Amino acid sequence: MSRRVVRQSKFRHVFGQVAKADQAYEDIRVSKVTWDSSFCAVNPKFLAIIVEAGGGGAFIVLPLAKTGRVDKNYPLVTGHTAPVLDIDWCPHNDNVIASASDDTTVMVWQIPDYTPMRNITEPIITLEGHSKRVGILSWHPTARNVLLSAGGDNVIIIWNVGTGEVLLSLEDMHPDIIHSVCWNSNGSLLVTTCKDKTLRIIDPRKGQVVANNFEEPVALQEMDTSNGVLLPFYDPDSSIIYLCGKGDSSIRYFEITDEPPFVHYLNTFSSKEPQRGMGFMPKRGLDVSKCEIARFYKLHERKCEPIIMTVPRKSDLFQDDLYPDTPGPEPALEADEWLSGQDAEPVLISLRDGYVPPKHRELRVTKRNILDARPPTGPRRSQSASDSPLSQQHTLETLLEEIKALREQVQAQEQRITALENMLCELVDGTD
Repeated sequence: MSRRVVRQSKFRHVFGQVAKADQAYEDIRVSKVTWDSSFCAVNPKFLAIIVEAGGGGAFIVLPLAKTGRVDKNYPLVTGHTAPVLDIDWCPHNDNVIASASDDTTVMVWQIPDYTPMRNITEPIITLEGHSKRVGILSWHPTARNVLLSAGGDNVIIIWNVGTGEVLLSLEDMHPDIIHSVCWNSNGSLLVTTCKDKTLRIIDPRKGQVVANNFEEPVALQEMDTSNGVLLPFYDPDSSIIYLCGKGDSSIRYFEITDEPPFVHYLNTFSSKEPQRGMGFMPKRGLDVSKCEIARFYKLHERKCEPIIMTVPRKSDLFQDDLYPDTPGPEPALEADEWLSGQDAEPVLISLRDGYVPPKHRELRVTKRNILDARPPTGPRRSQSASDSPLSQQHTLETLLEEIKALREQVQAQEQRITALENMLCELVDGTD
């Protein structure tokens, strides 16, 4: 009698578990917008969720430790004039998040480590370049301040958030709506899916599609799921891909290997209620002392609950084979280095002693002075006395002085507001 050979894998027994009730986030009005993004973004410091908001678009940002019921007056991040469709944390600064909206803009926000006393309404920078709604955001994995956005205009724009400039605009590559965009591990290539049912691999700096005529797939998996979109989350450290059906109540996970049949089904985590969105914690935000290899943040209609994926191990020691060095918060390149053609793999860190997020780091935007640009050469019209170069120079200097004075006033007031907020926080903490 032949005996069935069971494939050896340390991930065969990975199991999912919903966190205890007191670890959930309650009374959150999750957005009801019909859009296919995950509606949730998480990092080792914060949980961000797109929420219902009157008169525009908004999302809420909660410190990870602020579990339980969320006060209905908890400050939101507001500023968009139409619904927010996607949000994404910067991989190199845990206090910076980008939001994309139906109002055609992308906004980048600085989130303070303390809880603000009122809504955050002023982004660090607003990026304007799309002609229709912006529904997809993705930060570059290794280059500082490089952000990708894709819009309903079928255009992909790559920005330098540090200057507000468009680095690259990829037009005429997609004849229809772009459904998803993803960088490869070092950010040298993009892969996109489109409504025209074509998968494209793009070299953004060359502005070329380098592959899209794929033949037979290496694996085909029938999914018993609803008609909702599948949200894939891939963990390169464990070579596990998790598929979360939006509107479904399951997470199916598979191990990817180099040998045929390449894709191996591991298990399915099921719960009672369907998910309206899903956040995926970066590896550096996991609890390595409990053999946690993935953590999801599942959105319900009015709450968010963590789902923890664990490899069962008896030892309390650090498990080297489960936690290879993983991408940390330091970028490997500057934006202009990447644009010039350089590539670099992510800067890795060890999780042996756990990961402690660094304190608040401010993102500074330095817009280039358009006044530094030389005027165009060509025929010049006749000048009146008030139009003379001397008069223009005097007017320009006056305006620049006024702008400088106003900017200093605004900065002084912002510092005063921040100081007062900190004092208020200390007073509130002291009375708890």
